[in-house]
Parts: sequence; C-alpha cells; structure tokens
Amino acid sequence: MTLLDVQNLTVTFPSRQGPQQVVRNVSFMLGRERLGIVGESGSGKSQTGRAILGLTPAPGRATADTLAFDGIDLRGASAKQWRALRGARMSMVMQDPKFSLNPVMTIGRQLAEAARRVASSRAEQRERAVAMLEAVQIRDPARVMAAYPHELSGGMGQRAMIAMMLITEPDLLIADEPTSALDVTVQIEVLRILDDLVTTRGMGLIFISHDLRLVSSFCDRVLVMYAGRVVEELRATELQQAQHPYTRGLMGCLPRIDGNTRPLATLQRDEAWAL
Repeated sequence: MTLLDVQNLTVTFPSRQGPQQVVRNVSFMLGRERLGIVGESGSGKSQTGRAILGLTPAPGRATADTLAFDGIDLRGASAKQWRALRGARMSMVMQDPKFSLNPVMTIGRQLAEAARRVASSRAEQRERAVAMLEAVQIRDPARVMAAYPHELSGGMGQRAMIAMMLITEPDLLIADEPTSALDVTVQIEVLRILDDLVTTRGMGLIFISHDLRLVSSFCDRVLVMYAGRVVEELRATELQQAQHPYTRGLMGCLPRIDGNTRPLATLQRDEAWAL
C-alpha cells in the first residue's frame, strides 16, 4: 500500500543569479517501510522532507506533479487540512533541537501540547509525555519536563524532540539526522522505537542521514541525492553493490577499522552528475 506518492518534486529559491533549484525532479513512493535518504550537506535531503510537510520557507516555492499522502493531494491542502495532518498523522524530527524547540516553554508543556491530539485530560497528557521520555532513555523525566530547552544538552534535547514527534504515533515520520547527537546506546534504543512503529503499527519512515552504515543496516530502501536530484535508488542491503560513481565514492570514503588505507579516499565529483 502506497502511503506517500512524490513525483517530480522541485524546490526553488530566488537568488541574485536568478531562481535556484535546490531540489530537482525528485520522485519516489513510500509504503509502510523505512526509506533512507543520503547525500552530502546541501544535496537537498532536508528541503525534500520540509517540502513534503509544506514547510518550505518563504520565499522558496515547492512544486510537484504529484504530492499525495494517503490519497490526500497535499499540493492544494488548506491551512485547516495541514493542521489536521501535521503532528497527528505526519511529523518531522528536525536536525537541531536548539532551533526546533520553543525556548520560552518548558519541555513538559511542549510535550503536553503534542499529546493533546491523542489525550483529552491533562493527567493523561502528562502520563504519555513521561512515558515517551522514558522510552527515549531519559532517566529523570520529571526534571526534564520542568526544564527549558537551553537547560538540556544537545543529546537530551534531541531525545526530547524525538519523544515529542512520536507521542501521537504518526502514520508518516520524517526523521532528519535523528540520532546524530546521541551516544550509541541511546541511538540503538531510538532506532528500536522507530523500527517498532514501522513493523507493528505500519508507520512510514523517511530517514535522512549522513551515516551510510546506519542506513544500510536499518532502512529497507535508499535514495542517494546529489545537487538536489536523486542519482540512485536501491535496496539498503545492496549499497555495497551500488552502480553510480557518486554512491561508490561515498562508500569508499568511509573509514575501515580493519584497514590501513593511505592516503584516505576522497570523493571525485563530475559535473555531469548534476545534469
């Protein structure tokens, strides 16, 4: 079953040199699965995720031949439709919690606001918030609930953001580098929660990451982006057999603990890849 259908998605921003396309003709379909999107910084991964949720910042403009979520055409969605979808059925874990969490609201208040969509009483909202903080390995949820974002470390803020986005158990989650600030043990627990939502509840997951090894072991399929376009799509288990020279270059740049390669491999780019 197709949950998300994206065809020829393009995101354009004005510049002094004229309109610049930061995402160009990106097409894919997502079912109840884990789709990884990888590429260098600036390749268009995050802007693709934001465009799907209608969050392209002005004066940018997102267009697509098809942009449908569970049969709903998102291209012409009204503000009322977006309010019903975002948070409840579609969520996005932003890359940096310092810029995503409200600095003048406590973590508990922000979590309760998210829980309000699925819990009517304040007691149940707090119960859900505490349970989700515990699920992402926060040992003292009562203290974190009373804290403001600036009082948390980067990793703890990231976990609070993940808890907030998962508290409603959305149908589609776009996770932009969700584990980048986490240590290995917490990273494993967060991935377990995401995997459980995909396998048992049927959530669709778009996992944006620089970590090719993590994507290859966790995701089902992978899109490789370069200069705003998808250059290769393949099964995650087949990353080692990638055909495109850019994908092979990314894999070749990964350090190996059992190797002693000198000099370290560097990525050689070809202007033709961006065409």
